[in-house]
Amino acid sequence: MITRIWHGWTTLENADAYQNLLETEIFPGIAAKNIPGYLGISLLRRTVGREVEFITLMWFASLEQIRAFAGESYETAVVPPTARQLLKRFDERSQHYETVVPPFSK
Repeated sequence: MITRIWHGWTTLENADAYQNLLETEIFPGIAAKNIPGYLGISLLRRTVGREVEFITLMWFASLEQIRAFAGESYETAVVPPTARQLLKRFDERSQHYETVVPPFSK
């Protein structure tokens, strides 16, 4: 299993709208693509000064499935135009890690 990690930051004013966009449009849109090997997504949020940081964690069975999601340059961040409008800044590249202990394991 591979975990794909990405960071984005909004202003305090845009944080709730950005989170809503993720939960109601972007995440369901990713799931609707039915990418084989896509195992799910999680969202983290924290306020740091005058910004709100968001981290997405996505799980895939392998790098081949990540390429099906992100393209051949799979490290390039996938950030739709609607999200870019609400973000102050974001990682241009996602990081990928071998998942040693999967989520919710005991």
